[in-house]
Amino acid sequence: MTVVELAAYAIVLGAAGVAVWRRPVVALYLFVVGLALHNAAMAALYAWGVRGATLTAITAWKEILLAVALVRVGTDAARARRLPFRMRVVDWLALAFAAVCVVYAFIPQSALGGEAGRKAVVLALRHDLVPVAAYFLGRSLRLGRVELRRLAWTLIGTAGFVAVVGLLDVYLVPIGWWRTNGVVDYFHRHLGYDYHGTGENPRVAGLPENFIYNLGGDRPFLRRLVSTFLSPLASSYLFVVALVGAAALVRRRRAVVLLLCAVVAAGLLYTFSRSALLAVAVGLVVLAAVQRRPWALAGAAAVVVVAVGWAHAFPHVAPTGNWTKADLVYQHELAAAHPGTTNAPTSASESSLSEHWQSLKDGIRTVIHHPQGFGLGNVGQTASRTGTPIKAGESNYTELGAELGLLGAVLWTAWSVALLVALLRAGRNDRWAAALAASFAAILALAIQTDVIGDPWVAYCIWVLGGALVVPDTAE
Repeated sequence: MTVVELAAYAIVLGAAGVAVWRRPVVALYLFVVGLALHNAAMAALYAWGVRGATLTAITAWKEILLAVALVRVGTDAARARRLPFRMRVVDWLALAFAAVCVVYAFIPQSALGGEAGRKAVVLALRHDLVPVAAYFLGRSLRLGRVELRRLAWTLIGTAGFVAVVGLLDVYLVPIGWWRTNGVVDYFHRHLGYDYHGTGENPRVAGLPENFIYNLGGDRPFLRRLVSTFLSPLASSYLFVVALVGAAALVRRRRAVVLLLCAVVAAGLLYTFSRSALLAVAVGLVVLAAVQRRPWALAGAAAVVVVAVGWAHAFPHVAPTGNWTKADLVYQHELAAAHPGTTNAPTSASESSLSEHWQSLKDGIRTVIHHPQGFGLGNVGQTASRTGTPIKAGESNYTELGAELGLLGAVLWTAWSVALLVALLRAGRNDRWAAALAASFAAILALAIQTDVIGDPWVAYCIWVLGGALVVPDTAE
């Protein structure tokens, strides 16, 4: 079967590669749609018996297509004997950050106090460099008004599809199906994550903890929208970008756009990501400032009100699920080990909010006391997947600081701010750049308490678009 699977994969990937070689912008469309479906597709393949190196090769489609697109634009630049863009400060900052990443990949872990193995270093290098590669692909593209309009519809349509699938799932698909459909084994055995959410044997492996919202005690848990991303957070990132972008771009077919936005907004609510709702408000504030749209400021205030109200309402309207007997035993052990915690979503000491805040403080403290960094692979998702002691987690800023040292964190932050400022300037006269500036501001806000570039959809799509619109020629 392996030969058949790889042959079929090679045919599909080859066709996609040819299309990307002919028109590198095709890669962006494939990223927008394909990365939204990626996790669900890979978990399904695992459940159907595609395992090991074969599945790893299939999951690499995104890196392969990114490489094909970069080789094509690089070849064109070599033939023309000039870059397709003029280097600016934001570009030099991106290159400086990439250079630090590469240098740290060759520094022995023992010299920095890190404990990551070779696999962890490679995974971390990919994690950190994908946004840089995606950004320079975007810088090499020329996206006119027609292309951007198509991309906007593709993005909003994809978000609407993901929201519909997720809403149908939480109401129609029992949680027991998720425990046994291969997702647990895909995350645990193939990707290496150590999740202990609800499952047949949560001590060994279960669904990701954030699949559900635990109200505490033996009460039924609340279902959260995970959809094709298999994650409420990753789903929420797409919804945030789609909603903020639609607010900036809606002009034609308003009825269709508003309908899609209503579905996407419902999906965002059911992810029950309060930080994502606040990120929408941040994006709308930025949009109001850059394009002088007072209604966007009012919209931001409305989103904050909805976020507060939804925190109170969600426990009463959300679909629920029941713990297994093994779940209850495990939950009781956790409660005994962490007395005094609360899971009330409106409490300031709610366990999830407390964990995020504590993780952020611990990460800042780590960077201050170890400014040289511990080396690649010692933080966040990469450390979790490879069994490496985690030096920092959650926030992109503290993770990069604990990994690449204070210099790496400063360069990452400077590059991000420079890119945002460039998009804000471009957005004064270009509504496409304004839309992305607002979305990018929302993503950078989310990065304070979570690893946004650990989500491939964000790392590829947002940074390609960011590079493409730094210097727009699409004003209308």
